[in-house]
Amino acid sequence: MDHHDASGLRLEQPWLHDLAVCVDGNVTALSAQSGQIDGSGAQGVFVDDRRILGLLTARLGGRETTGVAAASSGACSDFLGSARHLGDEGPDPTVEVRRLRQAIDGGLREVIRITSRASEEVETDLVVRLGGDGAPIGSVKSGLADLRFLPATADESTVRWQDDWHAVTVVFDPAPRLLIPSNGADPTSVTFNVEVPPGATATVTISLTVTRLRRSNLDADAGSGSVDWANISADATDPRLRPALAVGLRDLQHLLLTDPADHRDVFAGAGTPWYLTLFGRDSLWAARMVLPFGTDLARGALRALARRQGAQVDQARAESPGKIPHEVRRAAYEDPTRGLALPPVYYGTIDATALWISLLRDAWHWGMSGTDVEQLMPNLRAASHWLTHYSAPDSDELLKYVDLSGTGLANQGWKDSADAIRWRDGRVADGPIALVEAQGYAIEAANAAADLFDVFGQDGAIELRQWAADLRDRVRARFWVGDGDERYLGIAVDGHGQTVDGVASNMGHMLGTGALTPEEVDRVARTLTSPEMLGAYGVGTLARDNGGFNPIGYHTGSIWTHDTAICAWGLAREGRSAEATEVARTLLASAAAFDYRWPELYVGTGVLDRPAPYPASCRPQAWSAASAAVLVSVALGFEPDAQSGRLTLRPSRPAPYGAMTIRGLRFAGRNFDVQCQADGTTQILDAPTDLDIRVQ
Repeated sequence: MDHHDASGLRLEQPWLHDLAVCVDGNVTALSAQSGQIDGSGAQGVFVDDRRILGLLTARLGGRETTGVAAASSGACSDFLGSARHLGDEGPDPTVEVRRLRQAIDGGLREVIRITSRASEEVETDLVVRLGGDGAPIGSVKSGLADLRFLPATADESTVRWQDDWHAVTVVFDPAPRLLIPSNGADPTSVTFNVEVPPGATATVTISLTVTRLRRSNLDADAGSGSVDWANISADATDPRLRPALAVGLRDLQHLLLTDPADHRDVFAGAGTPWYLTLFGRDSLWAARMVLPFGTDLARGALRALARRQGAQVDQARAESPGKIPHEVRRAAYEDPTRGLALPPVYYGTIDATALWISLLRDAWHWGMSGTDVEQLMPNLRAASHWLTHYSAPDSDELLKYVDLSGTGLANQGWKDSADAIRWRDGRVADGPIALVEAQGYAIEAANAAADLFDVFGQDGAIELRQWAADLRDRVRARFWVGDGDERYLGIAVDGHGQTVDGVASNMGHMLGTGALTPEEVDRVARTLTSPEMLGAYGVGTLARDNGGFNPIGYHTGSIWTHDTAICAWGLAREGRSAEATEVARTLLASAAAFDYRWPELYVGTGVLDRPAPYPASCRPQAWSAASAAVLVSVALGFEPDAQSGRLTLRPSRPAPYGAMTIRGLRFAGRNFDVQCQADGTTQILDAPTDLDIRVQ
């Protein structure tokens, strides 16, 4: 269904693919590649899901500067431009304009540096125009937010404005020659005299600070300082591995948020700008992917979500007892383009609860303390009870979902767009939907919970294992379609009890869950790595021969970074190292094509055989950034058992990326390094003497 504004124009979600983005926790800035924030589309500085700054432009001598280059990573964006109309005449630019922008906890800092290499002193005006409107992120995303400036007040070097949620203070250094605050119709205008002798630099610093005026249940602050990943590095014959890991972890670190209920706990905000908050599925997968580098992120995500675990049946919030939430925001979220009106805490997810359980088990194996696990035992019991009593509402006893509110998500797996679940001929499946991967997640989770119940002296393990075995049988009976060598796992069972026969990447998430026999693993591996599914840059969300295939469709043919990573990791967990390596290399190829900052999703065939970003992709995005760590897991094959003090490595042979040294790995609270030869021969460097870290 099309959605239109009051004038009848179609509402269009702003695109992000051509924007420069920097982020630190709850603060994110999006601009043109020139550095200008002109108020169009999604451009702006956002804090706590509000656009506190919608305009920030700089002009020299009454003209725009010409952008030359731009780069963004983590909290920083760097813009290089030239004022071609100033300085010496001729083909060579002699006046350089550098804008260094950094998102910081509670605000933004931008330094404008004007450097002259002209033969005579440059004298000109620098005019900065700025203003904010406080638009909520949902309005911006739906295309409804027209920039209307909030009135401002000013003194000699400071300007201030506020909305119902935030007060904004902007300080200029040095003090400007002229400062005219916004009257609500026009932006604030700030003028500086600039005099730059030959070989010198003039600098103007803009410091923006945001103060909260209202409190909410998720006033999360930046958590980037809560983890120390500075000693993590990768060096390999394949030169792409080093920047992939470095950029991925840097972006992930600056997506971290603190839990307002306990600032010691950090979790990954899902992605900027649309989902910069606590999302169950996203935060759990991101934490799980980076477990080889420590358990702090897993501990924080587990505890933050446990605090908000469902306690009652509430159809408006899709809540039920023991259920892990889908998303938590400071205020209700509306997106008219999708018909969404979500409460601040929303539980519309079929898989987050199972993923929470599996992360708890995995984090314990990697060395999260027994005390931390024991404190979460009541939450584990509630989550397990949700699996066995609430997740499968029908007599067929498959995990499934249906939106009963009319304003929630129609699909509640990770492929949550309304047209994601398709038959092979392209028809959209009717709900309620039972996703194949949700069954696999649940099988793994039930067995994981049973293991933890045994170790921590809880009853119910036998019943959970039997429930998992019964569900495994139901999957085998209901989800396989096709005959002979063409037999494969369908994407779902629909609301009529029919197996939806679309070939999709969902089956890859079944790998490593314990849901499949070795023969079934073979079939899934063959299908995933077939030409219809695996391309040069990753695994497609939907097979190319599907009637609804669209290479730029959100879940109908595009490639998702985390999806390809999970498929590679699942193949490795099943011992299929050759196929895992093949998939991992496509992921590394895509990283290089995006300057190592993966978008949320992308088109596998773009221009000149390079992938192209999906235009509305979040970037950076937590589970995309964390996918860099999966490349290491695929190569080294970790099998952790912190309770016995043993970590076993089963490295791929030959090594996927050539000779390789990984530094900063962490197991049971101890750091160590690993060195691999090209043939896969591996040795442990700086091994802790009190642990047994061995290569199998």
